[in-house]
Amino acid sequence: MVGILTWNFIRTVEIEDRPLAHLRSVVFAKLRRGEAFSYSWETPLEQGSGRHSIWFSPDVPVTFEFFDGRDIPLNPRWIRELTKAANSPGGLVLVPEPESKPASD
Repeated sequence: MVGILTWNFIRTVEIEDRPLAHLRSVVFAKLRRGEAFSYSWETPLEQGSGRHSIWFSPDVPVTFEFFDGRDIPLNPRWIRELTKAANSPGGLVLVPEPESKPASD
C-alpha cells in the first residue's frame, strides 16, 4: 500500500508503507533531538520526473499517513542506514533496504 508524507501542509509525497514507516522512525528521532535536516527524492519519468528536496526542522509540521492499518515491523539495519544518510551532508535519501540479518559466511 502507498502512504503519504505531508510536509508543512503544502507538499505531499507518496511512498510505499514499508519505506515510509522506516523514514518516519528516522525523522521522528531526529526531530525529537531538535535536529534539522534535508530529505531528497526523485520522481520517476512516468510521474513527470524531477528531483525534490524538503527541509525538516522541529518547527515545521509533518504527517505520515498509512492506509494499511497493520503495524510494519522495522528493520534495525535499514534504520541505521537511513540515519547515517540523514546525518550526512547530502541529507536523508531513501536507500535500499538491507537484509535484516547480515549474511553468514
